[in-house]
This record gives sequence, structure tokens and C-alpha cells, in this order.
Amino acid sequence: MAEVVRIGLIGCGTVGQGVVQLLLAEAGEIERKVCLRLELARVADKDRAQPAKAGVPADRVTTNAADIFNDPSISIVIELVGGTTIAKEFVLQALRAGKHVVTANKALLAKHGREIYRTARESGRCVAFEASCGGGIPLILPIRQGLIANRISAIYGILNGTCNYILSEMDQKGKSYAQALSEAQQAGYAELDPTLDVNGTDTAHKLAVLASLAFMADVDFDKIHIEGIESLDAQDLAAGREMGYVCKLLGIAGRTEEGLSLRVHPAFVSKSHPLAGSSGSFNAISVYGNWVGHTLYYGRGAGQKPTASAVVADLVEIAVGNMPRTFERFRMLNDVNEQPVYAPIDDLQLRYYVRLMVADRAGVMAQITRCFGDLGIGLRAITQHEPTDDAPDGTVPVMVLTHKTREGQMKKALAAIAALDSVRAAPVTIRLVEEHEEYSS
Repeated sequence: MAEVVRIGLIGCGTVGQGVVQLLLAEAGEIERKVCLRLELARVADKDRAQPAKAGVPADRVTTNAADIFNDPSISIVIELVGGTTIAKEFVLQALRAGKHVVTANKALLAKHGREIYRTARESGRCVAFEASCGGGIPLILPIRQGLIANRISAIYGILNGTCNYILSEMDQKGKSYAQALSEAQQAGYAELDPTLDVNGTDTAHKLAVLASLAFMADVDFDKIHIEGIESLDAQDLAAGREMGYVCKLLGIAGRTEEGLSLRVHPAFVSKSHPLAGSSGSFNAISVYGNWVGHTLYYGRGAGQKPTASAVVADLVEIAVGNMPRTFERFRMLNDVNEQPVYAPIDDLQLRYYVRLMVADRAGVMAQITRCFGDLGIGLRAITQHEPTDDAPDGTVPVMVLTHKTREGQMKKALAAIAALDSVRAAPVTIRLVEEHEEYSS
């Protein structure tokens, strides 16, 4: 007879329903592989209709999460509520009640990881979170096991499927940002309120979790430099394509001589770059180790089925005893590590693409080049394009490509340019990101 492991689920929205459906459909397959039967004992949701949609019997549904915490037969709790308030209380209550926890909540771990992991250790329990960063992509497991002998030097990730879909549509089909976003919402790739996706916050949450793990540091989410994709236009992506680049929203974490560099921003990568081929709602994450070199993880970074797959993988890891034993000895999490030294973003040395909307009159180009020249910024190319259909009368786009320069100098130049009376809108900037050195100390 297979051992029965009883599970409680809190939150039966899209992903929660996927977990229920997966457990119902694949219980036999899981049992054949590991000689365990995962039994969904109780589902808590404020709306009883949600569990019913997934086929949960009415007698297993409750609106009170305490019914799960107080059930001694339940050994694992899945938190899929989302957010950082009530979800935090549920996770802490579950741990203190002697339950292991599985969560897909990247925002919760990014902001409260230290407290949650410490509570788990004090309670003799573990927290598993494979679904938090890469959806269905196995990403946490490789970092904590497969790459354990490596000193991770950098992570470059396309970590948000909504943004990747929008940028792919803008780049490949010439759609406007608004049109691509609307279609992403219709296709189910974007929320009704997509703010946390498109402004870079979702990517930053995932980067904080990954960086804490990879660099053995208690990463402060507020130290991550965050920019989103809202200001980009199809003409920016077209200009990049002409130069041989593809635009991606990247989450980047890396060791530098000044400290840990953490940033989220749109970036132009060469068409030959390993991340350039990831389009649509797919995610791709490059992880660099000093012995293994470059490793690449690719797949569905979100969605009901992929995320449910990762959640159930964590359930099995706990149920067979692997994760509790690992967590007990684990020294790669926030609660047992210190805050790192952070590298100032102003010290970055990169090349930059800049789009300026300027008055179509003589002398403007000279003003712009002077602002760059006064700060010692070399220009590789500067071109004036024909005005777009939606540009105000008398306004034309000017595209600039710089040589490598310091971020701090670039900010000063852009501030000086923005102050010119000939400049009609805030400059749009996209950093050019080169392939990371494969082997580094």
C-alpha cells in the first residue's frame, strides 16, 4: 500500500484549480513513480464556487483557513492566495502549526523571505517555492542542487511572460504597445491590471528570490533598480532590429568588484544572444557558474498548467522527504545570510540607445551632440528619422547610439538634453547588454 500524504490548499483561483485538476488526473502516475498518494484533504477559499469549478467535493471545501491549520492529518499546506499581507499570515500560521509549506508567491518571498524561512527552521518545517520564479521551468532545484559546486557569477533572465509577449508582438509585427498589451490581456497572458508586470515589479520579485539563493545573500528588494516597458514604442524596437538587436525586459543579477548588481530594465541583446530567441509568453534564464559555465533554462514561465506542475513537484519533494532534509541543512537562504554590498547602478559601463522627440529645426542636432560631448560620451551613430503618424506636428524622432559609458554620466547627459527647449518629450533609453563572460572567478 502506498503511503498517503494529506494536503491542504489555500486559494483556489486559476493556479489553485490547476493544482486540483493535476492531482486528480495524475495521482496514479505520481504513485507509480514514488509510491506515494497525494490526497487533497481540504481546500480553503473565500468563494466556495472556485473549488467546485475544479471538481473538489463540497465536503472538502471551507471558507476558513484555520480548518486546515487545525487538522493534524494534514502535513503540507499549499499557499496560492498571492499578495504579501494575508498570505504571509497564512504561511506563518501553517508553519507554526507544524505543516510544511509550498508557495508560488514570489512577492511574499522577495519581501518577507527572512522571516518566513526563520519561522520554518524554528518550527522544524520547510518552505518549497519552485513555482515562484520560473512558472513551470525547473529553476530553483538546479541552483540549489545541480549547480551546488559552482560559485554563481551572474543571472540574466526573461522572467515575465506578459512583457515578453508584448515586446515580441511589437518587434515582430510592428504593433503598438497599447495594441500588444490589449491582445495579451485577451489571450490571458496579462492581467486586467497589468501594472506589476509591465512596470518591472514582477520581474524584480523573481530576481530578488533567485539572487538571494544564487549569491547566498539577504537581498533587499528595495535595492533593485527597476524600469518597465511602458515608455517603449514600436519605432524603438524597429530601430534595434535595424542594428541587429532584439529588445527584452531583463532581470540581471551579477557579482562586480563594487558588489552585487541587481537591475530590471528593457535591454537590447544581439540577435545571436542566447536569450534573443525566446518569444511570446516563454521565459528564458541564463545562469553562469565558474565551473559549469553558461546554463540556460527555457519554458513556460507562467500559466495554470505550468505553475501547477511546479507546485506538485514541490509536494513530491516534501512528501518523499528530500526537501525537509535539504532545508534543514540549507545555508543559501535569506535567514542565514547577511545583506550584501550593492554596486551603485551609476557605476555601470554600457552602451545606450536613446530616442529623442525634438523640434524639426536647424541646430538641434548640434545641441544634442554638445550635451553628450560635454560629459565625454562618445557617439557611435546619430540619425534623424521621418516623423511617425502619431507625432505632433513639427516633431521628429532622433535616434542615438553611444559608445560604452558610465550610467552616471549618461543620466547627466539625458537630464541636460531633456532641459533643452527643442526636446518635446522625455528621452527613451534602452541599454545594450552583451553576452556575459562564460567562465569567471
